[in-house]
Amino acid sequence: MENANSQASLFPVDDPAQRRQSGLDENRRIANHLGEIASLLESQHASGFRVSAYRKAAGTLLNLQTPVRWIDQKHGIDGLIRIETVGQSIASLIDQYLRTGRVPLLDRLRGEATAEKIFTTLPTIGPELAHRIYDALHVETLPELYSAAINGKLDEVPGIGKKRAAAIQEVLAERLRRSPSPTAPLYPATDRSIPVREILDIDAEYRQKAQQDKLPKVAPTKFNPGNVAWLPILHTERDGRHYTALYSNSARAHELNTTKDWVVIYRDDDQQHGRWTVITSQFGKLHGCRIIRGREDECREVYLRKQPQ
Repeated sequence: MENANSQASLFPVDDPAQRRQSGLDENRRIANHLGEIASLLESQHASGFRVSAYRKAAGTLLNLQTPVRWIDQKHGIDGLIRIETVGQSIASLIDQYLRTGRVPLLDRLRGEATAEKIFTTLPTIGPELAHRIYDALHVETLPELYSAAINGKLDEVPGIGKKRAAAIQEVLAERLRRSPSPTAPLYPATDRSIPVREILDIDAEYRQKAQQDKLPKVAPTKFNPGNVAWLPILHTERDGRHYTALYSNSARAHELNTTKDWVVIYRDDDQQHGRWTVITSQFGKLHGCRIIRGREDECREVYLRKQPQ
């Protein structure tokens, strides 16, 4: 493995000293974010492996003599992965920060609303519209929002017509350095990469431990004027896959009084990222059953197989 100093030779410094210093200052800010993630994961009882991974990456960035922004601009995420101790997951996190100024995982661990803050970095999208996008589409990142746009979902959000959706898509294409008309979406409309049984099992683990008051709690910044640490958070694993689960603190969940029912589950590891929302069905044959939004058909099959023949 190359050390941080030898890696600098992979990406020659050819900018004025002031620009380079500004880039190194940004490296330190990102390193501080990674260090805070490690501390929060540790306090929230995540695995020691995850904690160590973020701490090592923070140390690497503190010593790296090339601005990561230069690396990202020239080589993209593949270039970031070439940095010692920076894997796929942390590289994606750094790339997201360089694009938006936000670190979704850090915001999540703090109990803050990640998606809406990220969406408001786009022209014409204010806090209220960001709320509606998040609640209607259940997307959290700019690539996911871009995928929704190219699949025609964005113009279905109240307050966004086809013309406005096209303008947002164009801005996203430029922000993500993608063609305005890609041949395939960046993300599938529905993530079916993990069996529904695994997601439902994590949901059950979270709700049981939350009800038994066995989980650490964070203080959400939204809908929490008293800054009370009420939101339980779970870090768990399945066959090396890392998951975080917590109750939904979205505007829609508060409106429907489902903040102790809707559970949002995130996957965040070097193999893949993902996000699912699990709720209690209020209608049809699955009434009263826990179901995954967008995967109701698979959930129905799971519950049917459980019924006696």
